[in-house]
Amino acid sequence: MEELDISRRRFLGTSALVAAGFALLRTPVIGAPAYIKNLGKPNSLFNGVQIGAITYSWRSMPQDAESILKYCVECNISAIEMMGNTPEQFAGAPEGPPRPNMAPGPDGKRPEMTEEQKAAMKEHGTKMAEWRAKVSMDKFTQLRKMYNDAGVTIYAYKPNALGVNNTDAEVDYALRAARALGANQATVELPNEPAQTKRLGDIAAKNKTYIAYHGHTQQTPTWWDTALSQSKFNAMNLDMGHYVAAGFEPVELINAKHDHIKSMHIKDRKSKANGGANVVWGSGDTPIIPVLELMRTKKYKFPATIELEYEIPAGSDAVKETAKCVEYARKALMA
Repeated sequence: MEELDISRRRFLGTSALVAAGFALLRTPVIGAPAYIKNLGKPNSLFNGVQIGAITYSWRSMPQDAESILKYCVECNISAIEMMGNTPEQFAGAPEGPPRPNMAPGPDGKRPEMTEEQKAAMKEHGTKMAEWRAKVSMDKFTQLRKMYNDAGVTIYAYKPNALGVNNTDAEVDYALRAARALGANQATVELPNEPAQTKRLGDIAAKNKTYIAYHGHTQQTPTWWDTALSQSKFNAMNLDMGHYVAAGFEPVELINAKHDHIKSMHIKDRKSKANGGANVVWGSGDTPIIPVLELMRTKKYKFPATIELEYEIPAGSDAVKETAKCVEYARKALMA
């Protein structure tokens, strides 16, 4: 009996060490026992506020579905806004031309494409429209399951299928794909023409899936009003950093229009008066901490999406910098 007791204690001690070792690993372990399957999963829900990230934050790194999932785990991100190229590649979409670098410059503006780039993108757009008209949602559902099993949900989908030149069938596809991924919204830059937001809102209503409109420094307190009046499925993807760089304070807008905000980008930028630069969190004029505290206090349920746009320091990378932003938000919300 004494030998059996010693063996039992050794087994329990060894099991505890093994479990602790798995817990320290940053990626899931193939073949790990079922009883530790929840270890190593990310969790960026802090005090009721969901911190997420748009996968655009990792644009300097490989964008395949497996790599994106790895970044999520390494950053402790448990919810994302996914750019359209990743799930479409996973689902077997036609390969497109190299995408031009559209990252904003120091002034916050995105560069214009060349005529050659525009022609190549137009040709690829035709192929994509044909593919989207017939693609099954099975691979999108598979991608959702792969992410969910790893502890990551997809709350927003940003496809390249909601533009003026995209067909109604492509818009419908984008919303069906969003739902298959588990998202309640597709995001897009707010069109200039009210007729386009009316068209998108009507198709969104048929799919019972929101279209959340994003903007840059053209955002104003009334910028979304026309779209919001056209359909209850037209919504806001507020970018509070760009809003500050445009010369406005976001807290009042959030309180006034929180029912319409389905997701919000967070970044730190200098104010318009101070030049509007994208900067490391905590060194700009964007009230990140007050806004996160407001979301916690008011129990606002839309996710706060990290969009990494400041220059990555030497010796670091986009994943490491995103992880720093997650920790910044966690400390603010757990204080």
